[in-house]
Amino acid sequence: MTGGPSARRPVPPVVLALRRLPQPRLTGLGAGLFAAAVMLALGFLDRLLLDGSPVVYGLLFLPVSALTALWVRTADLVTAPIGVPIAFAVGVVPIAGGTGGFGGQAMAVVTALAVHAGWLYGGTLVAGLIASVRKVREMGRRQHLARSSGSGTAGQAKAAGTTRAEGRSGVSGPAAAAPSVAGEAPGGRGGPGGATARRRPVV
Repeated sequence: MTGGPSARRPVPPVVLALRRLPQPRLTGLGAGLFAAAVMLALGFLDRLLLDGSPVVYGLLFLPVSALTALWVRTADLVTAPIGVPIAFAVGVVPIAGGTGGFGGQAMAVVTALAVHAGWLYGGTLVAGLIASVRKVREMGRRQHLARSSGSGTAGQAKAAGTTRAEGRSGVSGPAAAAPSVAGEAPGGRGGPGGATARRRPVV
């Protein structure tokens, strides 16, 4: 019988592809540097191959944002939505097309960020959603571990209490002394010192 609750559901191909990807754990600074370096390289490639197409650059920014949020370590999840906008600004420099020195280049970058803010917000949203899901899963895992350890401790305490109760109610030494025969004193037979009381003959 193939049906039933125990039957495994098929895993989507997208999930399988994500599982095959490497799973590094970058610090917050490492994740920011990774995103900035990748976006800068993509910006130069976009300018070289496609004459600085903003649509292609924006489309490439989305998977980079997702990978940054996936690869940052759990303790630095909050840095993912902060680092990807900076990476977008760094990578947009080659395709901004500014001229006239530093001032003109800076104005071109600001203009490009304002014009293509949709891609910037989209990538930041992707990174924020992935980081939030990872954070919720981590909190659930910690709560599950806490409940498991708490139930294990309670079971051990209960078992220890049962053992102590059995020790108090059970025989803790040699077998209890047999009840004394009628007419025998606790110290021996028939009276103190173990001597048997003799009856005097009646004259």
